[in-house]
Amino acid sequence: MKTALVCLTFWFISTSAFAAEKVALIKINGAIGPATASYITRSIEEARTQNAQCLVIQLNTPGGLLDSTQTIVQGFLGSPVPIVVYVSPTGATATSAGCFITLAASIAAMAPATTIGAAHPVMLGGMPNGQDQKLDETMKQKLENFSMSYIETIAARRHRNVDWAKSAVRESASITSEKALELKVIDFIAADMPELLKRLNGRVVDGRTLNTVTADVAEIKMSLSERIFQQLWRPEVMFILMLIAIYGIIGEMTTPGAILPGVVGAIALILALYLAAILPVNVTGLVLIALAMLLFIFDIYAPTHGVLTTGGIISFLIGSLMLFNRADPLFRLSLGYIIPATVVTAAFFVFVIGKGLRAQRLPVKAGAETLIGKTVIASTPIDSKGGRVFVEGESWNAISDTPIDKGEAVEIAAVEGLTLRLKSKGK
Repeated sequence: MKTALVCLTFWFISTSAFAAEKVALIKINGAIGPATASYITRSIEEARTQNAQCLVIQLNTPGGLLDSTQTIVQGFLGSPVPIVVYVSPTGATATSAGCFITLAASIAAMAPATTIGAAHPVMLGGMPNGQDQKLDETMKQKLENFSMSYIETIAARRHRNVDWAKSAVRESASITSEKALELKVIDFIAADMPELLKRLNGRVVDGRTLNTVTADVAEIKMSLSERIFQQLWRPEVMFILMLIAIYGIIGEMTTPGAILPGVVGAIALILALYLAAILPVNVTGLVLIALAMLLFIFDIYAPTHGVLTTGGIISFLIGSLMLFNRADPLFRLSLGYIIPATVVTAAFFVFVIGKGLRAQRLPVKAGAETLIGKTVIASTPIDSKGGRVFVEGESWNAISDTPIDKGEAVEIAAVEGLTLRLKSKGK
């Protein structure tokens, strides 16, 4: 019994001593936005909970929103777990927001044939405090100064090349992984994940020595909500939601009681407004699109031989072009969306809404009012006290100021509730 206990104790100690360490891994491939910031923040906390040696962020991004970038950088600088940003795979980029994120990491690494840089503030969507993208020269200079001081602080905190970091903002400098290593922008180059773990092994971060050479890599996946929102916060999605909102709400206004168009339009409008608060939207573009809607509607009610409709089409096209900053490829709305949307919207108002509103102004073709003027045969004698007539398969009460004999042809003069007022033919 004693021997078995000793063996069990020895096995437990051996197992604990040689148990594989854990490295947490997440993969960022695409623009940096609120969903990305949420994903990274959650992953840092999960890596801490799992007691991981470090959190490796495999990064490939063309840039993103400044607000989200600041959230991520703050998370890095306050993280209890060492953060490793690995720009990978081969051919990947860490430009604009990605440059800030890479420099803010505890350890920065890149795969061969990758690039980093181009961190000029023009390339960062979503200005602080919701500022408009069309900034005057003074505001542009202020934003550039802010970005330069921000990246300088990050680089100095992580002991990286401050001069190059400032040039990435000021001159949109961009360099390869090999040049980045030479300029001490990153710590090392690793061809793949196994090599990365070998290069990380033994490095000291904030007094903690990393043991990663035999570590198990545990990937932390995006949650369902994060994946959905990552796909939603795109200019083309907001543009489509805005069109659905316009069609739905106008459709409900022109056909009261339909309900479904109004409900769909209201939901789309709420989602579009939510995205507008996140994406770098130009207010002038929104105003021009709203003006186009008004011109379309005015031309329906007060026909001007297409003058207002033409103006509406032009206003909608210009507004769509100005809706997002076309100088930034990350938030540029493709002409492949703008031109079809302009054509469809013009057709929607000219043919669908126009015909619906004009139909509402046509003479009534159904209901009690259509009985006036019709000739009917008296079913019973009729006088001022009453009588009966048979009209379109229904028996009606009828009255007449002059007596009418049974079987006499008479004309319906008025409909008074459920009673018909008759008059003799020709009177």
